[in-house]
Amino acid sequence: MPSGTPGGTPPASSPAVLTSQLVNTPALPAALRATMLLRCLAIQGSWNYEILVGNGMGFCVEPALRRLPGGIDGPAYKAALARQSVYFNAHPYLAGLAVGALARAELDQVPPERIERFRTALCGPLGSVGDRLVWAAWLPACSLVAILVFGLGAPPLGVLLAFLILYNIGHLGLRDWALRAGWHHGLRVAQAMGHPVLQHGPRYIGRVSAVLGGLALPLAVHRAIGGEPPLTPVPLAVAVATPVFALVLVRLHGRAEGWRVVLLVLAAFVLYSVVR
Repeated sequence: MPSGTPGGTPPASSPAVLTSQLVNTPALPAALRATMLLRCLAIQGSWNYEILVGNGMGFCVEPALRRLPGGIDGPAYKAALARQSVYFNAHPYLAGLAVGALARAELDQVPPERIERFRTALCGPLGSVGDRLVWAAWLPACSLVAILVFGLGAPPLGVLLAFLILYNIGHLGLRDWALRAGWHHGLRVAQAMGHPVLQHGPRYIGRVSAVLGGLALPLAVHRAIGGEPPLTPVPLAVAVATPVFALVLVRLHGRAEGWRVVLLVLAAFVLYSVVR
């Protein structure tokens, strides 16, 4: 007889059962998804030093809790809402993972003790991953794109729109994905935390930001000091040479002394000024 529960039934934590549960996950209703997503945009509206975004979590999960037996007047609804409105801390853009997972757990009537342990365990990972992906990677990258647009001669409104459109595409997309992934995975939301974008995105976005910085900053400074139009040979050459030079410096790390590199750069600038 196979190991597991009596009669050969596999344990609830076995890979086969977990896979079956994922496959049979009910779809998140469109109306409920839209309501919870809109509420997630205001998850920090009641932020305070005592429970941080705890009230916001209860506010976001509440539409799903109305589907519990007895509705909003039933004891299950009141107990679940109280449970979801205590201390919680997470990155606001990734909090949707917890919102979706906790809503699913409450509707599946998972034991309250397990929900509370799960809720506590989510705080740290959602905070650290979100900070690395958004504040340390996506926000600087969008800012550098806006600086590049400015350096290329765009008017102030164009610079503002470039930043807002690009940034909000990323942040709204992340919120929507997080909510859907949390609902789909439920208590197994750790699988969603392993998504390549969350794990490797900050590194790749950082590399792109380095190139963007090399292109954007020289052009922006050139425009700010009233130089020639950006699409003339000299500004373009500087913008292209800067990231190339940065790449060379990375390759020479540990093999060239800093003062020699600085003297070489100064000599190049002096030669350029004399020839010009």
